[in-house]
Amino acid sequence: MTQTSISQTNETVKLDVIAKNVRVAIFIQIAGVFLEYLLQVFLARWMGKTEYGIYEYAVSLSLLLAIPAALGLPSTALRLISEYRVQEKWGLLLGIVRGSWLLIALASALVCLGGTATILVINNYHKLPYTITLLLGIWLVPLQALAELQLETARAVDNIGLAYIPSKVILPALVLLGGFFLWHQQHFLNSFWAMEMTVLILLAVLLLQLWLLWKKVDEEVDFITPVYNYRQWLEVALPLMLQLGFYLILDRTDIIMVGSLIGPDAAGIYNAAAKTSRWVIFVLQVVNTIAAPAFTILYTKKDFKGLQKLVSTVNLWIFLPSLAIALSLIIFAPAILTFFGPEFVSASLELKILVCGQIVNALCGSVGYLMIMTGHQNQSFIVFASSALLNIILNAILIPLLGPLGAAIATATTAVLWNIWLSILVIKYVGVNPFIFSGSFSLNKEI
Repeated sequence: MTQTSISQTNETVKLDVIAKNVRVAIFIQIAGVFLEYLLQVFLARWMGKTEYGIYEYAVSLSLLLAIPAALGLPSTALRLISEYRVQEKWGLLLGIVRGSWLLIALASALVCLGGTATILVINNYHKLPYTITLLLGIWLVPLQALAELQLETARAVDNIGLAYIPSKVILPALVLLGGFFLWHQQHFLNSFWAMEMTVLILLAVLLLQLWLLWKKVDEEVDFITPVYNYRQWLEVALPLMLQLGFYLILDRTDIIMVGSLIGPDAAGIYNAAAKTSRWVIFVLQVVNTIAAPAFTILYTKKDFKGLQKLVSTVNLWIFLPSLAIALSLIIFAPAILTFFGPEFVSASLELKILVCGQIVNALCGSVGYLMIMTGHQNQSFIVFASSALLNIILNAILIPLLGPLGAAIATATTAVLWNIWLSILVIKYVGVNPFIFSGSFSLNKEI
């Protein structure tokens, strides 16, 4: 590891530096979120609600299967690389960067083979009109898992641009351009073409990011022999894999169950509301990209006073703009959904309910990352497992009774419960108060 990298790990965590990095991350994320939202709007218009619903159904399935394929290693890499930098364990750092990539590649191949066989067996007994699209979604899984690993690895080595620009900016921009080209040629875009295009573009973007990431790591750890501690990594990773799986269930259960119980038309319309509601936690996600490694650094150094100050400060950064975004979405819900098409306005009430759940998410701040980055993933695992089960039960009860509105109520209710529960655990195990207005908000030079 170069001397520059070593010295950086020995510095105190500076709030003004974090604030500067947050501004850079916000710029990147705004561009990415704008492109992603624009992509969803145009895909909905080009494809129509049915084909758009099938496409989103397949993407949601691939994201769900990417959790076991990733083995929990992306979050493990984010946490342990931050620890190894503080402890100056460069061999282990290089080992986890290379070893986790190989493990995910092998696990993804097994998941794809199993998923492909399952879909073909189901199709043999019950013909699905979108089988090929689902199969393409299955083979999107390795790319989704490796993209997440590379994103978290780049975050851990403090390269926010390399972490987010490829998958959050370049990918949606290229898919948008590709979709426009296909639509312009045929004046129609179906789910198969859209999925095929997404797979090919993500593969190209992933290879570019991989080359840049490995080049950076190799430059910083010259002449270091990698140390592979697979047992330790998997002991940390497996609880995280299950936890992230449950979180994705929380995030995608409503869309998948609406598609399964009502149909792709309803799933497409509801998905527009669900995607729009996530604007509320935009600032939360941006701040977490910068603050998460700092949580590990301060906790490893046992600087609990500094950790409290950091948590209190970033919570203020998160909540006020999030509240403003939430109020705007509630007031202008019908007008915003009109961008997807006139038929999507029917999801206005669902959007308002989902936004209320996201407000609580923003209010509680970075509780999920605080538990993971301080080594308390086993305690937070129970929260996400219980919440995922509750979410499935509520969706199963409320969707047949209320339709997509029931899905929104189930999702928002569960979000409120797991955020409050995690906040209590952060106070108990991490020793800091994650709620807004706790502690001091003064922006000092150093923590």
